[in-house]
Amino acid sequence: MRSGWVPATAKRVLIAIPVILAMLYVGDYAWLKLRMRYSQFGPAFGTVQFYLATPTKSGREEIFFDQPQTETCVHSLFPQLAYRPCWYVSGKTIRVVR
Repeated sequence: MRSGWVPATAKRVLIAIPVILAMLYVGDYAWLKLRMRYSQFGPAFGTVQFYLATPTKSGREEIFFDQPQTETCVHSLFPQLAYRPCWYVSGKTIRVVR
């Protein structure tokens, strides 16, 4: 084995990871814009209903089911166009307000 092999490979990996993530982000954005323009590819936006909760003095949370809130989300892998992804938002249907 050559002594310079490991650092060169590590350097390539450290360069490749951000490049791959950037390409994935740009592709995700392009796919979203395509779905915004042509509805046959599926919806670009969605909505998720969530409930607010507040902590009580006893340490528990009181959830207000009578006041549901709606958040617009985007069907993508990453946050796009100032909206959070639906897969992320749908997992947090109760939000604690402190």
